[in-house]
Amino acid sequence: MTDWAQLDDASLLAAFKKEATKERAFSELIRRYQERLYWHIRRMVVHHEDTNDILQNVFIKVWKNLAEFREEANFYTWLYRIGTNETLTYLDQQKRRSSVTMSEDEEGNGLANRLKAEQGYDANKIEWKLQQAIQTLPEKQRVVFNLRYYDEMPYEKMSEVLGTSEGALKASYHHAVKKIEAFLKEL
Repeated sequence: MTDWAQLDDASLLAAFKKEATKERAFSELIRRYQERLYWHIRRMVVHHEDTNDILQNVFIKVWKNLAEFREEANFYTWLYRIGTNETLTYLDQQKRRSSVTMSEDEEGNGLANRLKAEQGYDANKIEWKLQQAIQTLPEKQRVVFNLRYYDEMPYEKMSEVLGTSEGALKASYHHAVKKIEAFLKEL
């Protein structure tokens, strides 16, 4: 009997390619990465329901494309790339659905307002203040900040996920940190 939790990603990917173990291998991959991906997405879209919808779409895409995964990249990196792209697509769709074209500042304020509507929101707690500051960042800086600060993703992996040079990512992170510091000083 296989202890699925003890298998590394490469073994799970090999098991996925066999019809008899495909579903069990996929279930283990979901179990292994679902929470990390959930929080990665949640920090960008704020709402739990939206996050769950996006996460479901991510795992549907993974299921459909996993057999063609070439293993040139790390599986974790590939998942984050799909999760990030699905989230950015969702955010773009939300922007387009808006009846009034919003500027980037108004969009950030909209995300901050959604954050304030979240259950458990307490403007006096530092973690909520940090989230408010993050929601005011431009989209790319928000993604880079979240990947680096919360997921502790190295710039090399971030470069694979976002398809951007390490230098550009470092600059984006630096600018994001400066904007967050300025936001927090104003409070």
